[in-house]
Amino acid sequence: MSTPTSSGPARTAVVFALITAAALGLTACAGGEAATVPAGAPGAAKGALPTEDVVAGVRKNEAAAKLLPADVRQRGSFMVAASVATPPSSAYLPDGRTVVGVDADFTAAVAKALGLEPKREIVGFEAILPALGSGKYDVGTGNFGVTEERRRAIDFVTYVNDGQGFATRADSPLKEITDLTQLCGLKVAVGAGTTFERTLEQNRGRCAEGGRKPYEINVYSEAGAFWMALQQGRSDVVMNTINGVRYAVTQQKNVKFLNEYRRLDVGFAFKKGTPLAPAFQAAVNGLKADGTYDRILRKWGVTGSGIERSRISPPEIPAPKK
Repeated sequence: MSTPTSSGPARTAVVFALITAAALGLTACAGGEAATVPAGAPGAAKGALPTEDVVAGVRKNEAAAKLLPADVRQRGSFMVAASVATPPSSAYLPDGRTVVGVDADFTAAVAKALGLEPKREIVGFEAILPALGSGKYDVGTGNFGVTEERRRAIDFVTYVNDGQGFATRADSPLKEITDLTQLCGLKVAVGAGTTFERTLEQNRGRCAEGGRKPYEINVYSEAGAFWMALQQGRSDVVMNTINGVRYAVTQQKNVKFLNEYRRLDVGFAFKKGTPLAPAFQAAVNGLKADGTYDRILRKWGVTGSGIERSRISPPEIPAPKK
């Protein structure tokens, strides 16, 4: 858990309200705060977002720290452009400022291992990858899936495996989406600049090829707004991260998880050719060795997203052939 450098109270309030009230459709707990739970198997008990500090005991990894560029070691910090979307990847606590989640815990743990201070700025998801090349930020976080398109301009250091999944309203006749042509004629809600938007755009013509009405892609920039669209009937299906979808359906009434569509490795994002990648990779692998890695996954209920070892810009995991 860590406290971000806010990009503005107004935006913070808007995003937090979307996540807690609209996006998750949460029930109120004692004291009036929104009730949330760690992502896990469907039917997990309701409770507060976990705030256990599982990275406090991380010690400096001298071997990993030696891999840092001299200028980074000298300044003793790195700048993070972070997208705050939905749990368990990232979310705000009820104070509307404190960022928690898988991304925040791994950022804090790697920083401790490298002996650095992370300085976070909240940035819109679709703006982070283009901004890395400017040099303003050293690293980006936002559950960024590793794709071949992104690898041409971005370096990644992987830390979990997540991917693409679907959800819909409980009264929908849909049971699972194994072929994107099952979406023909439907309205699909996605976040802007995501692999979900890209996947749907790349396959949009398949419906017409089969003589069917194309699906409509509804793109939302604000975190969690796609859940509001689903609940209000403005969209028929949500396509989002597997862990995010599994989490959200435990929080909302009248919403059901459909299925995983595909898996993707997820990593810290850097400008191409960054000298930081070897140090971050060594730090993540060190966290696996000392047990911190597994503690973070258990805290957020995403043990199924564990990877054997961190890699630098591995090939994209192939999409389903359908």
